[in-house]
Amino acid sequence: MYCSSGFPYATVPFSCKNRSNKASGNFQGLAKQLPTSASLGSKKFPGKCSFPSSTMILMHGKVGHEWKISALLEDNDTMSTLEEDDETIEEDAENLGILSLDPGFKAFEDHLRHRFIRYLKQKRLIETYEGSLEEFAQGYLKFGFNKEQDGIVYREWAPAAQEAQLIGDFNGWDGSNYQMEKDQYGVWTIKIPDQDGEPAIQHNSRVKFRFKHGNGIWVDRIPAWIKYATVDSTVFAAPYDGVYWDPPPSERYTFKHARPPKPECPRIYEAHVGMSSTEPRVNSYREFADDILPRIKANNYNTVQLMAIMEHSYYGSFGYHVTNFFAASSRSGTPEDLKYLIDKAHGLGLRVLMDVVHSHASNNITDGLNGYDVGQSAEDSYFRTGEQGYHKLWDSRLFNYANWEVLRFLLSNLRWWLEEFNFDGFRFDGVTSMLYHHHGVNISFTGNYNEYFSEATDVDAAVYLMLANHLIHNIFPDAIVVAEDVSGMPALGRPVSDGGIGFDFRLAMAIPDKWIDYLKNKKDEEWSMEEIVFCLTNRRYTEKCIAYAESHDQAIVGDKTISFLLMDKEMYSGMSCLMDASPTIERGIALHKMIHFITMALGGEGYLNFMGNEFGHPEWIDFPREGNGWSFDKCRRQWNLVDADHLRYKFMNSFDRAMNALDDKFSFLESTKQFVSSANDEDKVIVFERGDLVFVFNFHPEITYDGYKVGCELPGKYRVALDSDALEFGGHGRVGHDVDHFTSPEGIPGEPETNFNNRPNSFKVLSPPRTCVVYQKVEEDLEEHVEEDLDDQVKLPGTDTTVAVVMDQQEPNKDLTLCQEDIGESEVKDTEETEVENLSCAPSKIAFG
Repeated sequence: MYCSSGFPYATVPFSCKNRSNKASGNFQGLAKQLPTSASLGSKKFPGKCSFPSSTMILMHGKVGHEWKISALLEDNDTMSTLEEDDETIEEDAENLGILSLDPGFKAFEDHLRHRFIRYLKQKRLIETYEGSLEEFAQGYLKFGFNKEQDGIVYREWAPAAQEAQLIGDFNGWDGSNYQMEKDQYGVWTIKIPDQDGEPAIQHNSRVKFRFKHGNGIWVDRIPAWIKYATVDSTVFAAPYDGVYWDPPPSERYTFKHARPPKPECPRIYEAHVGMSSTEPRVNSYREFADDILPRIKANNYNTVQLMAIMEHSYYGSFGYHVTNFFAASSRSGTPEDLKYLIDKAHGLGLRVLMDVVHSHASNNITDGLNGYDVGQSAEDSYFRTGEQGYHKLWDSRLFNYANWEVLRFLLSNLRWWLEEFNFDGFRFDGVTSMLYHHHGVNISFTGNYNEYFSEATDVDAAVYLMLANHLIHNIFPDAIVVAEDVSGMPALGRPVSDGGIGFDFRLAMAIPDKWIDYLKNKKDEEWSMEEIVFCLTNRRYTEKCIAYAESHDQAIVGDKTISFLLMDKEMYSGMSCLMDASPTIERGIALHKMIHFITMALGGEGYLNFMGNEFGHPEWIDFPREGNGWSFDKCRRQWNLVDADHLRYKFMNSFDRAMNALDDKFSFLESTKQFVSSANDEDKVIVFERGDLVFVFNFHPEITYDGYKVGCELPGKYRVALDSDALEFGGHGRVGHDVDHFTSPEGIPGEPETNFNNRPNSFKVLSPPRTCVVYQKVEEDLEEHVEEDLDDQVKLPGTDTTVAVVMDQQEPNKDLTLCQEDIGESEVKDTEETEVENLSCAPSKIAFG
């Protein structure tokens, strides 16, 4: 969304060197730096004092919001310390690690240093006034409901409220005797004493925060920090209620399994618990744990990414319009049930990531955080004001990341999910919307760095993400944090300490777009191997990507999955193994395997698949809504299709399992060795190496290449490691798996230009149309070479001696030599006799028998 003034909040870089009042570089005239004593803007810190924050707020080119800073200005010792720290911070910003990685950053070093300084100052202020970032992120121990001595204390930040009460089942929803007190920082507090030694508010009872705002109207809201929220499912469009959740020890889930080790390369299974049942209904956490997790493990994934965990009143939002940030969605069970799911995953060796939504919040006033916005200033709200606080495309509210209490709320939210539920990390949704004031709406990113580092950049949001990633990795060093960013923001995946934003991985979002474009708009013969390779390999140096051919986005109603684009209506009638496959089904299954596999093998350092796509789930996802008669028919997963032995879905599922198993065995995703030796548009063949494996993809719809020459780095013998044309994967079994492929040297050693496709060795393969085959190098000693891989065995003319003929692959034209001393007689087995004169090869060694 664009700022009406043309100057968005806090995005303008300034010179970090001279600390003058003038902006530097391309931003002259846009920034004004405040005097030292107030140069940071101001914030309110509940329980502490009012003081400047590290956020310089710029609005319409001027300093905005005259917030109180008197308390800090009176603290001369604190101000002196902060000023001394400023010099150290600016020195740290002079040596940003990312500047040495990319010469393109040189023109934007002022912006990058400005961002890093903003981060360091914000972090320092939190440490100064809250003890540490980690303590600051434990807001749930202060806000919301917490047991204290002889009672329950409830706190809520609501500066705009004039009066406030706590209501619920415990007091008959009458708050007249439960008035709350407000401090100078807008925090309302009440203590509910225990009754006869028992909590006055019972576990699993309903509660709400009632307050009166400026126009004298009283409203009821769900507590912002509530841990559980429920709705009466028997009443249409009923409002949610906050629920006080504090189960007794006998009902509280206790984790039994340790977190699995962090995988170097996550193979992620993206799943939605609610729609994971075969039946047309909402599935539960426990059913998912017992029924679906074993399927995920069986297919050799090492990570599960759970969508729609944070409570959202509208099921059809896919979980992205969050109403209650600290509450696990009650549709699928209780918080204890979710803990059971995560613990069960850990017991299976699966890590669990949560799809976290901090990019926006539901505009639902009755059930969500938006209910606390009653027209107050941004200083006193979770959200920005006016157009800057509203996402027109998503119809949702946008956070004010410059606000102290918003930072506390969001950072605490991350720590809550990590520590209370043992999640192993996050996939941050909507990062593009956070990073730019235009939110990426109607913007086509070209890769020009001016698109990333300009007045359009939301530095407040960038600083929040840096704080978030620093916090997550400090609390749990083995956490995995993934960014969903379509813009390609440079340094998004670099460590915060280097000046990056700190994500471990970014989603390779251009890849599914390329496949959808090809499947919708191009004939098979028009597919460009060079374009495919460029799309799959076009990622930033030193920044890791999670590759995927399709996710939940491509499965939503109005779009189609890859399998449905390929086979469409024939999936209803042509998937039976009891009948011959039609050309459409043949093509569809073949390309489904190839598209997913080349995406995994070449597209990144990790892989993601959405639930059901591994076996080509038909149709689309359509959540219950008025337009479909509130039907669950398209909001489920038909596991019965892949379980049916007579249906072809099993072939795609088996290949998916084999893809993951291949990485388990060879760790090719982890390898930094990735070399594409051929992307031949005429042959429609792509050949590349990942690790020491050689991959051959033949996208040609018709031509089989017999004796197709492929390049490789390492000499030796190669055998098939994975073959999409194998019978077990629904193929025709045309490639021999027991065939040995010996390399031949190419060109002059050390001179790549003389090699074959810049590779020093080559071997020949059979490559049927629409197949992909992976070859592994087989290492073995001479004895194994003779016993298992004899090229031929003959009887010498005029003698009773049987010999084994072994090719010398490095010198195939070497003169024949007899080497009985090299190979003992016991090494040779009885063989069919063949005349030496009939040999078509030139052996280099003969084993006597």
